Amino acid sequence: MAEELSSLDDAELERRVADVRERMRPVEQQLLALRGERDLLLTERRRRDRNAHRESRADLKAAMREGKFPTVAELVAGSQAGSLEDYAFNLKTGGEVRLGYPGARSQSLSFTDGVQVAQAGDLAAAARLYAAGWELGGPGRPGVRVNFPGTRQERLVSADEVFARPRAPGTA
Repeated sequence: MAEELSSLDDAELERRVADVRERMRPVEQQLLALRGERDLLLTERRRRDRNAHRESRADLKAAMREGKFPTVAELVAGSQAGSLEDYAFNLKTGGEVRLGYPGARSQSLSFTDGVQVAQAGDLAAAARLYAAGWELGGPGRPGVRVNFPGTRQERLVSADEVFARPRAPGTA
């Protein structure tokens, strides 16, 4: 085909290009219509996802207000064993957080006796420190260090503002 095209004069080549463009025009219009239809469907999917997320967050906040989920302070005070990874943690506003420092492989809680700081990587260690009179937080900085999944953003919040709910089996 390339050899055949090299023998064509400029006028014939332009005619063929115009012919191909003319045959492409209905296909391009059809493609444009299909893309518009696809975008409309994707917009509806995003709207439904946003509504489902908003409703689940509202349900979670209602459950937290009703006392269905313990705060981190209540969890530490009432647990003797278990992994922090068995729980999903949410702020009282409903946003999901992880305990400890951003980028850490596993969640942890900081405890202080007023001078020293110790990290608890599971509920058994947290229960031992709590039973020994240690408080959540660091010297002069009571609270729980939380970070927002997928970000480097962290903050220190009151232990009564972070709620623990059992994580669904098979989710990480």
